[in-house]
Amino acid sequence: MTKDAFSGLFISGTDTGVGKTMVTAGIAAALRQDGEDIGVWKPVQSGALANDPDSDAFRLKQWSGVADSCTEIAPLVFPAPLTPLLAAEAIGKSLTMDEVVAGGRLLQQRHTALLVEGAGGLAVPLTRAEMMAHLAAHLQLPLLLVARAGLGTINHTLLSVWYARKLGIEVAGVILNVTRPEETTDESVKTNAKMIEYYGQVPVWGTFPWIDEPLQQQKLVSIVREQINLEKIRTCITSQVKKGEMRR
Repeated sequence: MTKDAFSGLFISGTDTGVGKTMVTAGIAAALRQDGEDIGVWKPVQSGALANDPDSDAFRLKQWSGVADSCTEIAPLVFPAPLTPLLAAEAIGKSLTMDEVVAGGRLLQQRHTALLVEGAGGLAVPLTRAEMMAHLAAHLQLPLLLVARAGLGTINHTLLSVWYARKLGIEVAGVILNVTRPEETTDESVKTNAKMIEYYGQVPVWGTFPWIDEPLQQQKLVSIVREQINLEKIRTCITSQVKKGEMRR
């Protein structure tokens, strides 16, 4: 099977519930407000239908500001809150890499670059033969890891970095996210970024603060501009776009 050369970034978590959707949508919204033609794609979504207000696809659309429909953002959705492989099999469907990739080609053609949000972490089963990391490798996209900011994140992040590199994936950067209010007083948050950069030899592009209010697009954009190294992300995506143009 030949690889598909997409332009953009693949965004994965070190676990489920680490804030990938918020980070993906926030980066997309900020770049789009700067005039960049950025789309968002959720290749496989499980646990909710595409138009469900609590779904990743709905939040990606709402927060990023893209015109694409929820069903275009998440073309493969399964109601069971299970890993994509099992969620698909629960309704009698067997996923293939070709089918998953085909779901993103419309958005790839429509936008200059895509932010591709994976499901859970890199070692999440996607097909009977492949993990989520294999999708990132197949798309030939650099990886942005979203990780918890607090205690335990060094181990989870370094293992994810190691696994990605083992598959030949470029790990472009890491973003930490304060996912629980108790992390605001966690002393390890102050040093985790430096430890990850030192041991993982990967840049940490910023830390999302704890947000305890209903999230709106402009608030999200403000956080991205204040807390995240948006220029590094922009440079990474621009490099991907240029590579894509050269291949064509």
